[in-house]
Amino acid sequence: MTQSFEGAFDLKGKTAIVTGGAAGIGLAIARLFASRGANQVLVDISPSVNAVAADLPGGAARNVGVVADVTDAPAVEGIVATTVKRFGAVDILVNNAGIVLLEKAEALSEADWDRTMAVNVKGPFLLAKAAGKEMIARKSGRIVNLASQASVVALDRHVAYCTSKAAIVGMTKVLAMEWARYGITVNAVSPTVVETELGKRAWAGEVGEAMKKKIPAGRFAQPEEIAAVVLYLVSGVSAMITGENVIIDGGYTIQ
Repeated sequence: MTQSFEGAFDLKGKTAIVTGGAAGIGLAIARLFASRGANQVLVDISPSVNAVAADLPGGAARNVGVVADVTDAPAVEGIVATTVKRFGAVDILVNNAGIVLLEKAEALSEADWDRTMAVNVKGPFLLAKAAGKEMIARKSGRIVNLASQASVVALDRHVAYCTSKAAIVGMTKVLAMEWARYGITVNAVSPTVVETELGKRAWAGEVGEAMKKKIPAGRFAQPEEIAAVVLYLVSGVSAMITGENVIIDGGYTIQ
């Protein structure tokens, strides 16, 4: 394939759905996609998603905010329908929305287990299924699921989270295998701690410094670093990469 560097990462004419797009990693992805010319539908449970979308490069003409719960099947169908009606297609899906509810296994409540599985596993599946139907019909598409280093290693008090992210990697592989024949790639991205606003608060002080010492690179990841990998996976030069779990952890899981 012969393609210029700029051309390879040009998203003009492409339409993306990004969940959890109002803040953190999702917002970093949305900003990068917008800078590359993509049309976008940002999904979040926060009403701020509307203002966030309008403030991106391209403004409200190219960016739409949708307040929705990704665990609600009719809402998910509505998200995809809205995207197709507004922009004509779904070319890219980034399943980024997720939650972290931490507790020792013996103390974790059934409600917290169920909520984790609903948001972190059911939601991405519902979106992949709905968007995947559109992509199959067009025989083209890119799906990226945000997992975590917790998908491949055990972390204290993370029984529900680790299980949910391991499930996302498993789902990614099956979808990649089933949909490759339609020109659709499905990949996962698994970051270490990321210095979003929430991440900075959760990992401030001694707990954060102790965690950094366990990471060979000696630091946490930046949201923009995660977004850059996602851009590569949805670009025009990544068509032979599918079913992979790209770990972005500064070497944490190689030890």
